[in-house]
Amino acid sequence: MSSGKPDGRTARAQATRARILDAAVALFTTAGYTPTSIGAIAAEAGVSEQTVYYAFGTKKAVLATALDHAIAGDAEPTPTLERPWVTAALGHADPREQLRRQVAGAGAIFLRAAPLLDVVRSAAPTDPDLGELWATNLRQRLTVQRVFIDALVRKTPLRDGLTPETAADIALVILSPENYNLLVGTRNWPHEKWREWAETSLISLLTTLPATA
Repeated sequence: MSSGKPDGRTARAQATRARILDAAVALFTTAGYTPTSIGAIAAEAGVSEQTVYYAFGTKKAVLATALDHAIAGDAEPTPTLERPWVTAALGHADPREQLRRQVAGAGAIFLRAAPLLDVVRSAAPTDPDLGELWATNLRQRLTVQRVFIDALVRKTPLRDGLTPETAADIALVILSPENYNLLVGTRNWPHEKWREWAETSLISLLTTLPATA
């Protein structure tokens, strides 16, 4: 009977993949995506170039995998909408608490993934592969926001004249990595200040609820 634990070879392969990803993230977020070669990633990780190619195939795949792991917080292939924090937020009866949990969840993702998301965004205009990756990420984020809005309108009315589509667009902007990187990364806002701003903005822009409870 299987114990559920990886065998020695699988564990070593997983450890190697993790080391490669850590090395790639360090290089992508300091040197940038384009200047970082597979050779540089291999050297940083202490493995051969062939090992990197064998594990991931391409440099884009290394970045995409690193980004997926950073967004999820782990290597499990569980979609965002099936993550416990999302289901807990969507299932909460209080619309204000849903928004609070939504912001907290987005903030936790940005703490892990904002630098990598900025790498993708910065390289997207000149790299077709990363342009596709950025477009996919944007579509996924919009899909998540629409699910949150659909849950919100079942609990409280949207502001007068606001459609669910427009509300999802507003949430997409407020909870964007671009805004997070600007306010926290460039303007040096504390993470908690960003959370308070995002919560207040979503409540005031999307609902008729008072800004404070």
